[in-house]
Amino acid sequence: MLKHFHLLETFRNIFNVPDLKKRVLFTFAMLVVFRIGAHIPIPGIDAKALAEFFEQYTTTFLGFIDLFTGGAFSRLTIFALNIMPYISASIILQLLTVVWPHMEQLSKSGDAGRKKITQYTRYLTVLVCLIQSAGIALWVEKLQGAGGRPIAVYPGWGFRLMTMLTLTTGTIFIMWLGEQITERGVGNGISLLIFAGIVVRLPSAVLETIRNLRGGTIDLITVIALCVFMLLACAFIVLVERGQRRVPVQYARRIVGRQVFTGQATHLPIRVNVGGVIPVIFAVSLVVIPQTLAQTEIFQGVPFIQGIAEQLGMGRPLYVLVYALLIIFFCYFYTSIIFNPVDVADNLKKYGGFVPGIRPGRHTAEYIRDVLNKLTFAGSIYLAAVAILPDFLTSGFQVQFLPYIGPTLQAYLPPWFLQGFGVNFAFGGTSLLIVIGVAIDTVQQVEAQLVMRHYDGFLKSGRIKGRRG
Repeated sequence: MLKHFHLLETFRNIFNVPDLKKRVLFTFAMLVVFRIGAHIPIPGIDAKALAEFFEQYTTTFLGFIDLFTGGAFSRLTIFALNIMPYISASIILQLLTVVWPHMEQLSKSGDAGRKKITQYTRYLTVLVCLIQSAGIALWVEKLQGAGGRPIAVYPGWGFRLMTMLTLTTGTIFIMWLGEQITERGVGNGISLLIFAGIVVRLPSAVLETIRNLRGGTIDLITVIALCVFMLLACAFIVLVERGQRRVPVQYARRIVGRQVFTGQATHLPIRVNVGGVIPVIFAVSLVVIPQTLAQTEIFQGVPFIQGIAEQLGMGRPLYVLVYALLIIFFCYFYTSIIFNPVDVADNLKKYGGFVPGIRPGRHTAEYIRDVLNKLTFAGSIYLAAVAILPDFLTSGFQVQFLPYIGPTLQAYLPPWFLQGFGVNFAFGGTSLLIVIGVAIDTVQQVEAQLVMRHYDGFLKSGRIKGRRG
């Protein structure tokens, strides 16, 4: 009872701080605008025929993409591309900072360089939008609803150009919304938009589970087991997201002018999951590329692309392997970008700090890098496991498609292992990671604002640690 009272008191404190109240209301207003746009269809679409078509593909990669757009993709609205082109452009630019000296120099040149990279990202986002929207227009022209009714009412170059213009403008507007939330609201704008797209699907997923229970498609024991699994998964994610390794740091006694600064002991916190949910979002953006290409007119007659796309279907062994490896790769890659052990060691040495038992400078950098690599390994395995294992509830592990040994394994494994439980995508591990990660980040920012103004936050003892991504 006291916890509930404290929670209500915290929400009241939010609205007692004028600046924080303004930020929270602004964030909600931008999210409302985002959700309104997710229901405005592009011109020239037969909405009923489109709905009939997507009913057949809710458990395929199309449903996977639709999850991150909050249903905008299945309705082909002006926000159908969502923020994914911006994420794709960000991946490309961050990869270029490793292989292109000019981009690497920009990334190390402070605010001016970061602004230039942001500008390049926006330009590349427009290019990606134009390519993807053109592919969607050509794809939609070939789709048909029930009874062979075409989804594109007026196919042709007029429809294609209008679709490209509408979808590109929609993504640019979403990108602007995200930037406005980051600057004038609470939390990371881009992450909150993805968060909103996922959360809005949760009520319908719960209702669908209830309907399946009533219809006998799923039994009560399975639903109870699912709820327990979800609670345990949420608790585990929160525990790891807040986990950190504290590297002890000692500051020597210093004399600056006439002032004497006594030595003090502190610590350098390094998070278990340094990259946050960014590696998962990057991996999702890449793992759906073969399936997307296979749907385009150019590659529909290419057996190699079609075969790869088929093997990368949900639950296929190749999909599980590639998805896990991409998450692990981006964990290391993104961590190397946002956390530089050499810079940390140089800053410690500059201000008279050192790790007890480790020589300052190069040896300290090597020690911090070793600790970081171990944490990144643990964090990457955690991300891959949480992203993949809950998806098993949806489609299982379809080992029967493995060459040579697939049929043999199928004969010895139970049906639930091969087919899963048919749970809605909204319960997937990827969505759990994003929702919980973004929620922790947003609560942490609100917490900081309240504590700064001498109000109690959501937690009376111990602050929620910050996170990246």
